[in-house]
Amino acid sequence: MNENGQGAGTPARAISLTVSDRAPEPGLHLVATPIGSARDITLRALDVLNTADVLAAEDTRNLRHLLDIHGIQLRGRRMIAYHDHNADRARPAILQALENGLSVAYSSDAGTPLVADPGYRLARDVAEAGYTVRALPGPSAALAALSVSGLPSDRFLFVGFPPATAAARRKWIESWAGIEATVITFESPRRVKQLLENMCEIEANRATVICRELTKKFEEVMRGTAAELLERIPDEGLKGEVVVLFGHPEIKVATESDLRAALSALLDDMPVKEAAGQVAARFGQPRREVYALALELKRERDG
Repeated sequence: MNENGQGAGTPARAISLTVSDRAPEPGLHLVATPIGSARDITLRALDVLNTADVLAAEDTRNLRHLLDIHGIQLRGRRMIAYHDHNADRARPAILQALENGLSVAYSSDAGTPLVADPGYRLARDVAEAGYTVRALPGPSAALAALSVSGLPSDRFLFVGFPPATAAARRKWIESWAGIEATVITFESPRRVKQLLENMCEIEANRATVICRELTKKFEEVMRGTAAELLERIPDEGLKGEVVVLFGHPEIKVATESDLRAALSALLDDMPVKEAAGQVAARFGQPRREVYALALELKRERDG
């Protein structure tokens, strides 16, 4: 018997919930929206979307669809598109609405605003202009992926989207590969294999988790080392939204022989500086010292 006097096998009753019609305070309200399942939206988010004077969104079509799902009517309210390509033009309209004492609700395409989307400049400018900024917490692909990954969560680093080109991606990986933290990145499903290939050049045994289509029908979590997952990814990549996580780097005690061997394997294919950067990241050594060793090794090889 449960606290409502029902037996364990008694079907649950639907709970009637009413969206508030109380207007939010004037200011910018950053509304987190579902990353997959539309039912992941919070009641407070629905309240603000229902009553804000102005609605702004990275993609107004996505926001309209979300409003339709939850039965929220636009009722003639202004809707402003705010994204990477029009941010400088759209921001003044939002600031003007705030100056007029209105409330503005802003949502990104999915998840928490300002995480890998253009909203951070909006929030900064609104705060600098002296207006209120409020966050409505909710879904986040980065935190959802961290939760199911099984990787350490006491210290983590979100590094956004990797660069598209291989050379830039290698340097980007080097910038964080030695940090003692779980690293979270968003990646194009078509480039996941290339990202793993670049990681294998530095640390093939790095604990790696790929989360695909989180909270959606075909949600999938793949766990293994970077090398193991590389073998599982088809050449054409994956489908759907992808979050990739890398565990803490291996603790290695590198000898000079280790460094020389690693540098020798790379110097035939890349410049000294790039080879030194990769080896320094792989072994957690000071880049300056590894670079000096690489120069010495190159001089020896050049006679």
